[in-house]
Amino acid sequence: MSDVSHQSRMAAKKAVMDAKIAKATEERGVLILLKGNGKGKSSSAFGTMARSAGHGMKCAVIQFIKGRSETGEYKFFKEHPLIDWNVMGHGFTWETQNKEQDIAAAQKAWKLAEQMLQDESIHMLVFDELSYMFKYGYLDVEPVVEALKNRPKHQNVIITGRTMAVPLQDIADTISIVQDERHAFRLGVKAQKGIEF
Repeated sequence: MSDVSHQSRMAAKKAVMDAKIAKATEERGVLILLKGNGKGKSSSAFGTMARSAGHGMKCAVIQFIKGRSETGEYKFFKEHPLIDWNVMGHGFTWETQNKEQDIAAAQKAWKLAEQMLQDESIHMLVFDELSYMFKYGYLDVEPVVEALKNRPKHQNVIITGRTMAVPLQDIADTISIVQDERHAFRLGVKAQKGIEF
């Protein structure tokens, strides 16, 4: 391809992109759902949160299932002045094997989440693995949808989990799917610091 042909194609592409950018004029927070059976949903959420904190925005995390506080992300962010990190779960259901304890933990975490969804000072919320609370029947989705709809206009929310309740998908602004094509664990590779936790 000649330089002239390439330049012509890029000029046309720029015109299309400029037109799309010009049409996007609304300023408000967004609801992002990160779903799918692949690895990296929480990591993506925390990366976006780091981006927000880098711009001086107050952020908060609620982990609805993970019960460990020795993960790399917790260790890295726990003392950051702009990030409020809350490990609220007791671990995965096959680890706890105590449904009543898991339901109580979910409801306690959701009470905190409700408060955060009314806090004008918080710009970014990450509700890590909230989606499982609906799948297992620990929380009703309707009050969550209402709280998300009524949050401060500028507030961004990211929810992670393999599956997402349809009412959440109906109100989401962005939905990304992380696919699993291969995983080292199935090849016999042990979970390791800095990769899985």
